Amino acid sequence: MPELPEVEVVRRGLERWAVGRTVAAAEVLHPRAIRRHPDGPEDFAARAAGLTLLSAERRGKFLWLPLGEGETSVGEAVTGHLGMSGQLLLQPSGTPDEKHLRIRFTFADDGPELRFVDQRTFGGMALEKLEHDRQGVVVPASVVHIARDVLDPEFDVDFFHSELRRRNTGLKRALLDQTRVSGIGNIYADEALWIARLHYDRPTSKMRRPDTDRVLEAAREVMTAALAVGGTSFDSLYVNVNGESGYFARSLHAYGREGEPCERCGTPIKRESFMNRSSYFCPKCQRLPR
Repeated sequence: MPELPEVEVVRRGLERWAVGRTVAAAEVLHPRAIRRHPDGPEDFAARAAGLTLLSAERRGKFLWLPLGEGETSVGEAVTGHLGMSGQLLLQPSGTPDEKHLRIRFTFADDGPELRFVDQRTFGGMALEKLEHDRQGVVVPASVVHIARDVLDPEFDVDFFHSELRRRNTGLKRALLDQTRVSGIGNIYADEALWIARLHYDRPTSKMRRPDTDRVLEAAREVMTAALAVGGTSFDSLYVNVNGESGYFARSLHAYGREGEPCERCGTPIKRESFMNRSSYFCPKCQRLPR
């Protein structure tokens, strides 16, 4: 599933190529792609038509496009959930439809179409009301409970550390909790923990502030590096709005490297089952405290 860097790459593409354009029509080609919009495909299409995409916003892995009449907000946004295989692509008008095209936006300027393509149909789009979160920031209703991410200058490290200390859980599980810190998924959690030399199951109730600072800084480091090369793409599913893949998979230190030597100490990277997924770590550099 795309994590913060992959979603931010898409957001930047939308900001450049879609923001400021007025929707001429929205066409829903598969009802499952609009299942998060309770009023159905016809309502989605009717409400989007004639509105302008005011900006492209993101919090963690969550992406949305606020809508307006001209430059005036209508208090709603198109939200995009990429799921396991969702893609938001800008394609010239007349380009043959993709095999798994689910939603198409055409624009009043007759420029490139915005297409939502999703092979596995786990993702989707919706129109949502905008609300204020606990800090007074305007976000879609489905994002109100989502925490800020480590690249957000307003991310509250003190609050995050106190949340870790008061909970009795493992460190990686806490990093994946989007209500505490958003944007970190399985890949970047493993990479940040490897950089910070912390075991994925380290008890959060025993975390010291320097340990918290170290793992958060590692998360910033790894996601900033991933952003610079377009994110992590293991196959053709994770692409930017131009259909290009990212190259950070070539730079991974731990994730997906079971049996390969640790770049620091040479010990084979180990994989263990974790929350129906896998955790990759160095058993020497990332020892579990007694």
